[in-house]
Amino acid sequence: MTDDKFSATTEKRGIDQVIKWRGLGKKIGFTNGCFDLLHPGHIALLESSKTHCDILVVGLNSDRSVAKLKGRARPIQDQLSRKTILTALKAVSLVIIFDEDTPERLIEKLKPDIIVKGGDYNIEDIIGADFVRSYGGEVLTIPYLDGNSSTNIIDKVTRSRG
Repeated sequence: MTDDKFSATTEKRGIDQVIKWRGLGKKIGFTNGCFDLLHPGHIALLESSKTHCDILVVGLNSDRSVAKLKGRARPIQDQLSRKTILTALKAVSLVIIFDEDTPERLIEKLKPDIIVKGGDYNIEDIIGADFVRSYGGEVLTIPYLDGNSSTNIIDKVTRSRG
């Protein structure tokens, strides 16, 4: 099975699971990102996001998507490693890998009740915000933890080796 067929199959299973949860009356939350090197800012985002919903779905940029957004040297960890780490966190109910530059298509398929992003985003710039609001969903930002980023960690390691 090719990576594309594997991704499509796992995405469909994820969407089917969200439909089941919604049928049980669960409030579905969504956030997304690269989550390349997990740090306290990621943990704060995920834990805070989970307080606003019953089920937290994380859209995870694929390796190809991360490289396109952040450059050839990224990601540091491959998509399956990043997915494994995220899935192990108690705040995270489901991780779905997406290959596009943005999670817009995935958001439209999932139809979450709420999207949550870090405070470094303006609500009007959050991908999928208009769509989610169009059916009565919410879009929230949570406070950003300054100094926490995968890029900062990578830069620090690079400087320490130089």
